[in-house]
Amino acid sequence: MNTYKRLKNKILTKNELDDILLQIREKGLTIGFTNGCFDILHKGHIRYLADASDLADVLIVGLNTDSSVKRLKGPNRPLQDQESRAINLSALVFVDYVVMFDEDTPLELLKIIRPNILVKGGDYQIETIVGYDLVTSYGGRVIALPLVKGYSTTSIIKKISSGT
Repeated sequence: MNTYKRLKNKILTKNELDDILLQIREKGLTIGFTNGCFDILHKGHIRYLADASDLADVLIVGLNTDSSVKRLKGPNRPLQDQESRAINLSALVFVDYVVMFDEDTPLELLKIIRPNILVKGGDYQIETIVGYDLVTSYGGRVIALPLVKGYSTTSIIKKISSGT
């Protein structure tokens, strides 16, 4: 199988999750989950995702669809379409699977995955992270990782727009 096809095989639909989750759980592996738009993949994202992957055996990334990003970030976003963003994420060795979701939050996806560990960036208070109540209700952990200062998609877009 060629490399690009292997990358695409890491991108799952919600319907394809059941079999994968069953295999992971049968092996006794811990599942980590995080989510985001990941419009322009940058150093902050790489560090965050690498650190998230260190917390679990398998890291699943929930990716906002294009329509979801538009609702959350405005009509000029995303800059890259969902397939491009999913391929970029799947190319990272520490991302095991990517699953797109169209809702504004990943709550429905979290109900399907039921991760052992839910991870978000440090700009969130743990108790306010979407899915906190769900994940902690069955004994899972919710962790907020520190952000890499000076790196955000919004700041990169502003820098490009200003020509500096």
